[in-house]
Parts: sequence; structure tokens; C-alpha cells
Amino acid sequence: MLNAVAFLLLIALAAAFIFPVAVVAVNSFKSKFSIAASPFTIPMGAEFAGFSNYTTGIETTGFPVAFGWSLFITVASIALITVCTSMCAWYIVRVKGVFSSLFYYALVFSMIVPFQMVMFTMSKTANVLSLDNPIGLVFIYLGFGAGLSVFMYSGFIKTVPLGIEEAATIDGCSPLGTFWRVVFPILKPTAITVAILNTMWIWNDYLLPYLVIGRDYKTIPIAVQYLKGGYGSVDMGALMAMLVLSVIPVIIFYLSMQKYIIKGVAAGAVKGERYKISERERNTSSYHLAAVPLRYRLIRHCGLQICRFS
Repeated sequence: MLNAVAFLLLIALAAAFIFPVAVVAVNSFKSKFSIAASPFTIPMGAEFAGFSNYTTGIETTGFPVAFGWSLFITVASIALITVCTSMCAWYIVRVKGVFSSLFYYALVFSMIVPFQMVMFTMSKTANVLSLDNPIGLVFIYLGFGAGLSVFMYSGFIKTVPLGIEEAATIDGCSPLGTFWRVVFPILKPTAITVAILNTMWIWNDYLLPYLVIGRDYKTIPIAVQYLKGGYGSVDMGALMAMLVLSVIPVIIFYLSMQKYIIKGVAAGAVKGERYKISERERNTSSYHLAAVPLRYRLIRHCGLQICRFS
């Protein structure tokens, strides 16, 4: 009985979240007058506008160009954030020291600072340093996204046994080789989670691109504002059509990556036991023998060949 009630409650919550999105999708096929008169009805007959809202929105906003800039800024920012913050978190966790601790707490502190406190100073600094362009905006996103990303990576790296990296070092891997060949493949679930969270933020961000690059390089949230006319008039049909088009890429990306998140959560519970080496083995001469089966388990897990002795 309790499970049935919980199931019905979850269905109701899911419907409450999906309903606004469904309303936007349905109204994107209505004329703007029909949207104001009956926003919750299915478009039929004269109310059905076909794809005219989509064509109007694309022509008015320059959607293809805005889509290209949004795609470039989002992909470049996610790649830079994923690479830089994962290496930074690995350094902070593995290299114990005053500097690494202070740097970590500074990054964590940056998460609680409201954007409104720094946005004017940031926009002026970006202008002085010639960062008021799409490439400069990518580096600015790295700064704003580093706090949460490093925090998430650090928590996961702490669960990865140090013996895995020591075994790779024994096999002749350099520090960079150890990170890219051993550590980073294990971080794949966290990397995808970080990528999804930052993608939803960067793709839908309006204020930061508007302050930094303005209307010279329109992203989708900036381009949608062109549907606002004089005296507060808004073409709601074209607006909702553009909202549907802007949401579709994020949904596709999330659905394609969702299986990796679930796989990572399931594997995370046994990861520590799978690669565990006792302290007695690590501190004795039999450590090399203990590292051999560890290496082959690591190869089987990551699907790659670790460096060998030359």
C-alpha cells in the first residue's frame, strides 16, 4: 500500500514538472491570439498555426547563427572546464599542502559569492583584457564553473585508492600519463555529470554573455529577446517555438549521457573494494607482486593498456 502511494506521488510530481514544458510545446503551434485566449487547449482548426511560428522565430532572431555561437561557446567551455578542473582536483587531493588547501577553499568559497556582486567588475575587466569575445567568454566560464566542478571531482577522487596510481607509476607511467591513462577514465561518470550540469547552465545563460559579448555575438537566450516588440508586445507563438528549439539539444544530450551516470553510480559502490591493496602489502617487498593483478584488473576496468617498463 505504501509503495503504491509513493508511486502515485512520484507520478504526480513528474506530471507537475512536465506540464509546463508540454504547454510550451503545444502553444508553439498556435497563433499568438489563440495562445492568449486559450493557452491550455489542443490547437484545432483555426487555432492551429502549423510551423509558421517556427519560421517567423527563425527569421526574426537569426536562430541558425545564434545556435552556432551557443554551440561553440558551450562545447568549448565544457571541454575546458572538464580538463582543467579534473586535473586541478587531482592535484589538490593528491598533493597535500597549505597552497592546495587554500586554493581548494578559495574555489569552494567562489560558489557562494552571488554573481551580482562581481558582474560589473567582471565585465569591465573582460573589456580591459580583450576578453569581450566568444573565446574570452569561454575562459570566463571556466572561472565561474571551476568551483562546483573541482568540488565534485575532489569528492570522487578521494574514493579512488592511491594504490591504482602507484601501480601505474611502477609500470613506468609519468604523472600526466597516470592521470590520463588511469585516473581520468575512472572519473568518467563524474566528468559526464559535471558536463551535464555545466551544459544546462551555459546553454541557457543570458546575463553573462549579454554583459561580456553583448549583441555582437548573439547566443540563443539573447536572440530570443528580439521577439519582444515595442510597448511590451511579445510574439508568444514565435517565442515558444524558439524555446522548444533551444531545449531540444539539451534534452538529447542528457538522454544520451544518462546511462553513463547510472552506470557510474552503480559501479562507485564497489570501486574501492575492487582495487584495494592492504597497507601491509604496500609496505613490504611483496608490493610488486600485489600490483601485478591490480594492473590487470585496472586494464580490464578502463579498457586500456598502461605504460610498461622500457
